[in-house]
Amino acid sequence: MRREDFTLNVTNIDWVETDGEPRKPAVSIDFTGPSTMLRERLTGPEGDLLDADETDVALRLQEPLGNDTAGVVSVTNRITGEFILELNEDADDVLQFIRAARGYGEDATEDEGRYTVEITLEGDDEPFVTYDKRTFLVYDDEGSLLRQHSLIPSGVEL
Repeated sequence: MRREDFTLNVTNIDWVETDGEPRKPAVSIDFTGPSTMLRERLTGPEGDLLDADETDVALRLQEPLGNDTAGVVSVTNRITGEFILELNEDADDVLQFIRAARGYGEDATEDEGRYTVEITLEGDDEPFVTYDKRTFLVYDDEGSLLRQHSLIPSGVEL
């Protein structure tokens, strides 16, 4: 699986810039490569699809944060630490998404997710998995967690 095989689209974030009514941000990831490996990575040892709490979403910056900083968005298996998928994205766009998720979370209940992730395989009309997520971690180019840019619910220890 190559990063180029993934396309990321976001919705419900424009309200942040216009001070509009908060809406739950969503990210859809479309995969256009051979689906066998991705299906396996999204499946646990018992053959069931991984749950939202068995995955982590993160942005790893490829250089110090600034204008036009590139980053890698990843979804990993929280249990094994293995990468499920990675794709290149503009860091400013991802940070805007995180701000929208944080703003939406101000009015959300404690148990409710702050954003939604859908992963769709080529040829499928419906998402293969949909996750309701509360955390989105951001790391600098040296691997240190950037708490001020991350989405970390209160009461969560890392």
